[in-house]
Amino acid sequence: MTDNIFLVVGLGNPGPGYAFNRHNIGQMAVDVLAKRIGASWKSHKAGAVVAEGRLGFGGAKLILAKSTGYMNTSGRPVSALMKFYGVDLAHTIVLHDELDIPSHDVRIKVGGGHAGHNGLRDIIAACGGPDFNRIRIGIGRPPGQMPTADFVLKDFPAGERTEVAVTVEIAADAVEAIITDGVQAAQQKFHGK
Repeated sequence: MTDNIFLVVGLGNPGPGYAFNRHNIGQMAVDVLAKRIGASWKSHKAGAVVAEGRLGFGGAKLILAKSTGYMNTSGRPVSALMKFYGVDLAHTIVLHDELDIPSHDVRIKVGGGHAGHNGLRDIIAACGGPDFNRIRIGIGRPPGQMPTADFVLKDFPAGERTEVAVTVEIAADAVEAIITDGVQAAQQKFHGK
């Protein structure tokens, strides 16, 4: 295991039909990171697309990843990428949508349960535990009686698109802060907003 490699996984579902769903905000955020480090996406045998680059000159190596399968089968690709690149749970960062925090808030957490999130559930089961870093990106709760599954699989409304663009930039900033400053300093920075 090397101290200077991080696996950064954006959760979501594959294909253009899901691209702007609330459930895919984690993938939107890793797309921002790929642009920042000038990396392009390539297919990987783990069942994912990956983009590799460094965080600044001589900085940590980032392995950005998006599963090519569905959200509830996220674990196998993450586990395979951890083994392939020699990255442990402490150097794995997962970006995902979060119902339990307000829309467009970004929070950092290490470990914990899955709170009914099928992508997190599958990663915890496949990767040997919950002790990975999480960037929780708030999408709020469904309105009225709308089922949660319907809500997360809906696109963000047009009126929120500017705010979504800002939110994914903040989520990308949070990843960079974890890597350069450590989790506790990153939490203090982002939870104070």
